[in-house]
Amino acid sequence: MERRRRPRRLRTACATGRSQPGAGAPLPAPLPLRLAPWTHSRGATQEDAQFHPRPGQGDGVPCSSPGISLACHPWELGRGSSPVQWRRAGAAALPEGSAIQQGALVLPSASLASMGTYSCHGEDGGLLHAVSLRLGHLPGVPFVSCRASDYENFSCSWTSSVETFLPTRYITTYRKKSLTGEEKRRNKNGHVGLCLQDPSHPGTCTVHRSEFWSSYRMNITEVNPLGFSYRLLDVTMQAIIKPDPPEGLLVEPIPLAPRRLHVSWKYPSSWPKEPHFQLRFRLQYRPVIHRSWSVVETVNLSEVITDAFAGLEHVVQVSAKDFLDAGNWSEWSAEARATPVRDRSDPLEKMAVLVSLGIFAFFVLAAVLIITILIWLRMRKHGKDKTKPNFLVAATHLKALPKAQIL
Repeated sequence: MERRRRPRRLRTACATGRSQPGAGAPLPAPLPLRLAPWTHSRGATQEDAQFHPRPGQGDGVPCSSPGISLACHPWELGRGSSPVQWRRAGAAALPEGSAIQQGALVLPSASLASMGTYSCHGEDGGLLHAVSLRLGHLPGVPFVSCRASDYENFSCSWTSSVETFLPTRYITTYRKKSLTGEEKRRNKNGHVGLCLQDPSHPGTCTVHRSEFWSSYRMNITEVNPLGFSYRLLDVTMQAIIKPDPPEGLLVEPIPLAPRRLHVSWKYPSSWPKEPHFQLRFRLQYRPVIHRSWSVVETVNLSEVITDAFAGLEHVVQVSAKDFLDAGNWSEWSAEARATPVRDRSDPLEKMAVLVSLGIFAFFVLAAVLIITILIWLRMRKHGKDKTKPNFLVAATHLKALPKAQIL
């Protein structure tokens, strides 16, 4: 939901001040006057250009395009009969086309080039009156975005949608959308609170001690001397959670492992150390000479890269997200770099190793073959020795039998 005022034409905010007549009197600081949402055109009368301040009603007076009339107070001019001179601070001449009519300075058109401090002087050169002329626009609806870097606080940031050329301030509030019965009794206004602004970080505000499962309606109002405009934004903690990047990223080569790198990191310091709200991580890495990234996800605080390129420098980054997949991934951490150890053997050394292994394998096979043959021969000879005594026993038995029995 959002609401804005209808923009108007370019307006000017004027502030007036006066000093006692006298030659060489210093230019006084303009006094703040009220701005009102109306305009007047070229040829405006002296009464139109005469404004009266009201306490607490802003810090200027609109004198808007296409024409501006700046009055020099009649009671300072002896009822308007004395001639006056108009000057512009820091300029040798008045804007082109300007004219003095009945003591008032008339600027036929208003533009940013017309801004400045104007002063009217009497015949003796004494300062009679000063006007600070400032042009600007009504505020536009600000652009607002919110983010929670942890589950206890969230921040909103904004930028103006219109360059108003006027002093601008912001009013930042929030309201919890769903209240318990006790909260409704304690806060009849719906628990409207301030989103606290930090002067050291302009354009941001923070809601402290927020509830992770609650929804909030933010109201960011932009105010300048001509009016105001605001944006309403509904936020849910689960949707805007976005951790800060992990810290302490360290990448190290692993000795005797040409294709491996050991990567470790720490939780972001802004994330509370609670067992119920943990993070998971995403690791991306690539050789510096390549453009494409390899990505690995893990729930640990360290990881071993097993497919690195030996001897090539690698760049590594890590990001974090809520363990239960709420919200968004953090921004990538700062880069860390490391180079896997080199594979120091050259092709000749590899060939020599292969030849040596081949020779060793040949001798092993030959030895196994020889041992096998020897075992086979031994077993065969042992078998022959067992059959020979049986033959002799049979022959002796036959020889001892009578001839008739043998026949």
